[in-house]
Amino acid sequence: MPVELAPADAFVVGAGPNGLAAAIELARAGKSVTLLEGQAQIGGGARSAPLTLPGFLHDVCSAIYPVGAGSPFFASLPLAELGLQWIQPPAPLAHPFEDGEVVLLERSLAKTARLLGEDAEAYLRLMEPLVASWQPLLEDLLAPPRIPRHPLLLARFAGDALLSLRSLARRRFRGRAAPALLAGLAAHSFLPLEQAASAAVGLVLGLLGHAVGWPLPRGGAGRVSEALAAHLRDLGGRIETSLPVASLDQLPRSRAVLLDVTPRQLLALAGERLGGLYRRRLERYRYGPGVFKVDWALAGPIPWRAAACARAATVHLGGTLEEIAAAEAEVWQGRHPQRPFVLLAQPSLFDPSRAPAGRHTGWAYCHVPNGSTVDMTAAIEAQVERFAPGFGELILARSTRSAAAYQEYNPNCIGGDINGGVQDLGQILGRPLLQWNPYATAIPGVFLCSSSTPPGGGVHGMCGYHAARAALEYLK
Repeated sequence: MPVELAPADAFVVGAGPNGLAAAIELARAGKSVTLLEGQAQIGGGARSAPLTLPGFLHDVCSAIYPVGAGSPFFASLPLAELGLQWIQPPAPLAHPFEDGEVVLLERSLAKTARLLGEDAEAYLRLMEPLVASWQPLLEDLLAPPRIPRHPLLLARFAGDALLSLRSLARRRFRGRAAPALLAGLAAHSFLPLEQAASAAVGLVLGLLGHAVGWPLPRGGAGRVSEALAAHLRDLGGRIETSLPVASLDQLPRSRAVLLDVTPRQLLALAGERLGGLYRRRLERYRYGPGVFKVDWALAGPIPWRAAACARAATVHLGGTLEEIAAAEAEVWQGRHPQRPFVLLAQPSLFDPSRAPAGRHTGWAYCHVPNGSTVDMTAAIEAQVERFAPGFGELILARSTRSAAAYQEYNPNCIGGDINGGVQDLGQILGRPLLQWNPYATAIPGVFLCSSSTPPGGGVHGMCGYHAARAALEYLK
């Protein structure tokens, strides 16, 4: 390793949000910490860059942060003092239909319910108890599997969350708006909507929309990472960039090592130090579909057929539950849907720092089979055009990244999987393995702190936080 590294109580490898969170928690406990990042820039899945034309700032991976806004770890930090400002669009989410109708996820439960017609009361019965108790519920949901602190609340949530999204929709609703809205939310899980527990992510994202909104950071996703890094330095932590770690043997001696990597990378880093049953179990860890992403520099705002879409920074493009479910099923069957479910963000509507005056940015991705190199630009843009006629005429420039290219950009995105592995029921309860301490590895003092540990994918820092707490127990 070309840089001389001073001894430390702990080294953290990988400066994504979870690596930063782990380092902060260790430093808050008075430990000396050095954070190592292989890239020249910190951030992992929370970075910004000028991907298209001069003056246009794009979010390279993540862009909208409902779980970040609800994260107990983020709430414990002075992020506003460190320059992070959340922008709350008037509506967290828009879900248009091809005929020009649109359903909005509003901050107000009552306002959202009024848009759902015959399913208004059913939606309130489903969501009101969750939103009313969102903080204690999230405390259990964003924790490793353990005896819950709020067992009755968690049991009530599980009654619906463990269902497939299709089953939940059949049980609860009769119209098209509510099932479509929840289908778009549940599709963030990357799971087929017929699979058990595919409703869970949809319910969590929905309740967060009502409780804390779906905000974006002023100035781009990179501001999240910059604020975390600034706080770490304030606590005395050290950050070294452009220092890729190929083996655990490269690291100086320390009392603990925390790795913001996925199981496949851990196996490579550990080499012969990791063998036996633990290695064989870890080799069976499963990765899910990848993403194909497009960033646009636009001559103007997206011309939505349903004008209310301009009230939200996030727009789900897929139509009805049946259409979304069909597209997601195709991905799991190894195919590339002609009409993919598209997750779109339009940050410059609410943050003018993202583009020159009068211009705009757009961000969108769809799910594809793991490791795909197929160019989905035309399919994504056709979906946008379907709900916003004339969109194509506004494109000044675009930047694209395939699932395979995502792994080149960020080695944690195996095959383009941005969730750190499949998040089905088995790999949430046993992530990466079913054991009492999911962060500890078979090597004493070495811990995983990535999204391949509980509670899984998302920019919230909770994987890093819980891994650091496990490491601190070890250090005692």
